[in-house]
Amino acid sequence: MILSLRTKMPVTKNLIIILLLAISFSLQNCIAQQNNWLHFTPENAQAKNKKIVLISGDEEYRSEESLPMLAKILTRKHGFETVVLFSINPSTNQIDPEYQKNIPGLENLKDADLMIIATRFRELPDNQMKYIDDYLKAGKPVIGLRTATHAFNFAKESTSPYKHYGYSTADGDWKGGFGVVVLGETWINHHGDHGTEGSLGLPNGLQVNAKNPILLGVDDIWVPSDVYGIQNDLKNSNILIWGQPTLGMTAESPVNKKKSIMPVAWTKEYQLPNGKKGKAFTTTMASSIDLLDQNLRRLLVNASYWAVGMEKDIKADFNVDPIGEYKPIMFGFGTHVKGKTPKDYQ
Repeated sequence: MILSLRTKMPVTKNLIIILLLAISFSLQNCIAQQNNWLHFTPENAQAKNKKIVLISGDEEYRSEESLPMLAKILTRKHGFETVVLFSINPSTNQIDPEYQKNIPGLENLKDADLMIIATRFRELPDNQMKYIDDYLKAGKPVIGLRTATHAFNFAKESTSPYKHYGYSTADGDWKGGFGVVVLGETWINHHGDHGTEGSLGLPNGLQVNAKNPILLGVDDIWVPSDVYGIQNDLKNSNILIWGQPTLGMTAESPVNKKKSIMPVAWTKEYQLPNGKKGKAFTTTMASSIDLLDQNLRRLLVNASYWAVGMEKDIKADFNVDPIGEYKPIMFGFGTHVKGKTPKDYQ
């Protein structure tokens, strides 16, 4: 017989075994859950005491590749704590960007200082959407990448209280869904010819943008992703980069002078109904292969500093080189590397 130190009551060996098994099971569940996302912490001397949550989940532009790379730059070279979330297929517990209804770890937004989102047409369950909704109602900063303009899409028959986040919401205060309300635009079209025309991003040097901290050290950007169409006039936005379609898929390709330029990066204020004011940075560039461009990586690192209120710390010579080898694959549907789990991007 064994006596409990606290109660002095006898405790059987069987009960101890049951308790130990319960603790072990709980720990295993916790570890399994943590394996569904990545968590990078900076060295103490470097720490900025700011937490950034990066949310991947798109079928085409390989955000499951780009966001871990960006997170490691932000943590190991700039001192931000980062968490990277993925679309996880619960039947395999593997990364599956084509599974649109599960992104574990969104509770990390509760104490986040910045959300970077690169999802496409997600229809997340209510218990996951609530963390995003609470974050935005608090007026916290957002960076939207590429397909984030159409980050969510709910079926017509959906009864979700977050259905208005869908990109095709037709009217009311949420017309255009998350894309319009938070970022400034929803999905319109491919202004460039998708897969045959890239984008030349030209920093807007006019007026206030000549000294905008987000553009510090940023030169012309060329990316393989085509220019997205913009229909809203973005009148309440500050356009930072204009995009010109290029006649070809290399940096040396000439621009297509028959097509107009479009905004491809801008900032704006947002405010959800009954929420606080916040600020957002959006770029319709930033597929995984786009981030081979150093100037685009610099733009995103600068925007992260700006978003968390540290724009005075931005430097033109920031180190934005990837950590280790970065070999993204070309964008396309069904091209993601199968069988991967978050730890494979550690």
